Amino acid sequence: MFSFINVFRIVALFEGVSYILLLFIATPIKYLADDPQYVKLLGMPHGILFIAYIALAFVFKKDFSWNTKQFTLVLLASIIPFGTFYVDRNYLKHSKIDE
Repeated sequence: MFSFINVFRIVALFEGVSYILLLFIATPIKYLADDPQYVKLLGMPHGILFIAYIALAFVFKKDFSWNTKQFTLVLLASIIPFGTFYVDRNYLKHSKIDE
């Protein structure tokens, strides 16, 4: 079923995966093999997903009734490896928001 919360969950998943690929695969290849093509390939999609994740977090802040601490954690999760997976599991997966 289509809902905006599912869009947020998908963006969170893809943002997390793109960040992990960028940090643990593309960046080492760039510096160890002197081949920046993977960083260039993954950088733009990750940037778009990062911005979408942050924007959706602001959109859903009121709907989820996140307090300042929770909202800060949701935002910080976007810059911590595997952080968006934590947010999905603990804040988004079992949401009761009807879209």
